[in-house]
Amino acid sequence: QVQLVESGGGLVQAGGSLRLSCAASGRTFSSYAMGWFRQAPGKERDFVAAINQSGGSTYYADSVKGRFTISRDNAKNTFYLQMNSLKPEDTAVYYCAGSRTFYRITSLRMYDYWGQGTQVTVSS
Repeated sequence: QVQLVESGGGLVQAGGSLRLSCAASGRTFSSYAMGWFRQAPGKERDFVAAINQSGGSTYYADSVKGRFTISRDNAKNTFYLQMNSLKPEDTAVYYCAGSRTFYRITSLRMYDYWGQGTQVTVSS
């Protein structure tokens, strides 16, 4: 069992930066691929970024490529989403999630554990 807790959300102006963190409980954190998703009001939950178990492979949605960076620190049971050059359309609740596999990592159905979400609001 893995429990995930996000932090770092908030209000920022367009062009600004935020770093989200996701702290995981449990000794098996390093065996999970991790991902970030986001959900804007009235919209579906969309894939943002993912990182494999070792941190050696990452994958990004086209909408955030070049602006967001995902990373992990297995020694701290934590992974991160650095968000730069934020745009109003990045406004959403951001969720971290854990998957036992990096296969089809953009699909919500591949994730076994989810955090409670953290709000990110980007003002224009």
